[in-house]
Amino acid sequence: MGKELNIYLVGLPGSGKTTIGKALAKKLNKDFFDSDHFLIKRTGVSIKTIFDLEGEQGFRKREKKAIQEITAKSDIVLATGGGSVLDRDNRILLKKTGFVIYLKAKPDFLFKRMEKDTSRPLLQGVDPLQKLTNLYEERVSFYNEVSDIVYPINDETPAFHRCVEELSEIIKQKSGDDDVR
Repeated sequence: MGKELNIYLVGLPGSGKTTIGKALAKKLNKDFFDSDHFLIKRTGVSIKTIFDLEGEQGFRKREKKAIQEITAKSDIVLATGGGSVLDRDNRILLKKTGFVIYLKAKPDFLFKRMEKDTSRPLLQGVDPLQKLTNLYEERVSFYNEVSDIVYPINDETPAFHRCVEELSEIIKQKSGDDDVR
């Protein structure tokens, strides 16, 4: 797999995909992409606006195209949108073209973490804990299906910098490549 190995992070909203992904990319000397931020840059509007104008189905079409484009690159770290695994083609593509890490966080932990976050369209205007629970139940099998490893995110998760160290070591071991930095 070598230095060209793509790393993909999957998990529920708020599990740390973007934050951990950026740090992991820096540590491994890879380019970082976030599929949501990629869409924002591409469309010039927020994810919420895409949801408002096109609904979730329209957003998922755009997300699929973005993931196809980003995964065609090499030597990257990609933080996927939380629902990207709902699409079978996305799951196949992620599995085929990279090393997938599932940042597994339970709904109650995420609820505490994101209680004041108003930037997530799927969590607006509803009971956020119930919505996170529903998302978890809907997606957990897909996250498990697509992932090469499952990394728990919870109150016992090591400090941020230690988490990135552990993940980079796991990537080295699983890829069989001591050159992965």
